[in-house]
Amino acid sequence: MDQLSAMRAFVRVVETGNFTRAAASLNIPKTTVTNMVQGLEAHLNTTLLNRTTRRVMVTTDGALYYERAMQILGEVDELDSSISNSQLQPQGRLRVEMAGAFADLLVIPALCDFYKRYPQIQLDIGVGDRLVDYIAENVDCALRAGTPSDQSLIARKVGELPMKTYASPYYLNNFGTPAHPTELERDHHSIGYLNAQTGRVMSMKFCKGDEEFEISPRYMVSVNDARSYLNAAASGMGIAQAPQFMAKDALARGELVEIFPEWSCDPLPLYIVYPQTRHLSNKVRVFVDWLVKRVQSLRTVEQQVETLRKAG
Repeated sequence: MDQLSAMRAFVRVVETGNFTRAAASLNIPKTTVTNMVQGLEAHLNTTLLNRTTRRVMVTTDGALYYERAMQILGEVDELDSSISNSQLQPQGRLRVEMAGAFADLLVIPALCDFYKRYPQIQLDIGVGDRLVDYIAENVDCALRAGTPSDQSLIARKVGELPMKTYASPYYLNNFGTPAHPTELERDHHSIGYLNAQTGRVMSMKFCKGDEEFEISPRYMVSVNDARSYLNAAASGMGIAQAPQFMAKDALARGELVEIFPEWSCDPLPLYIVYPQTRHLSNKVRVFVDWLVKRVQSLRTVEQQVETLRKAG
């Protein structure tokens, strides 16, 4: 028995409601569909369908088998499509989760370029840095900052974002400008960034030559959204470490200034993660490749700006 073909026949019977319409949709004889379903029931040693002269009804076992068969056939079709059509235009719905700052500042501003390349992909973006049930919510992948700790996920690194340390002029006028990172633990406070994936407030890291510090400074407020994090810093609530691309507008407006310019911070790694139960489909693959180039172009611009700043 060709079990995959039998599963397809069973699924079509359930979806169409009878063997005649199922056979017509599959373009095979009705007797063939009947034999396939009977062979599947014999293989499983259970009754999947109750037949009457007027209609076909799904049994309890049949309903369970139908749901799982739909998932398996969908994965098989997607796998076949990703291989056989790898050189063709990818298409279909792509559900992606990412933090609001990445959506607003990294992805959405360049989406016109993505759609010019892949006009047949329907991109659904879930905005927020939260724990995701990938299977239950039918999420294909997520863009995450920091090294993933969930061993059930497959992670692909798409780039790194340079980090700097910032404070508002209002904060510095009221509390003074720290001369050394260790002062943050004694005389200053920061904005706490609460990592939704770990449930912990992230520390700050500083490096200069042979000196290296990891500091957990005091904070008056912590948030789990990058945009709110920078807004809190701009309002004068404390000192923040953030990717350069996120802070550039606030810097241009004079709402933030860079402090500790001689100290470097570890860059923020970016990963695309997806569950192990799903292969990397063609539509996910092209999105990841596009995102890698997007991050690389962003870093090139930032490096050029940094070179000009140092030269000036």
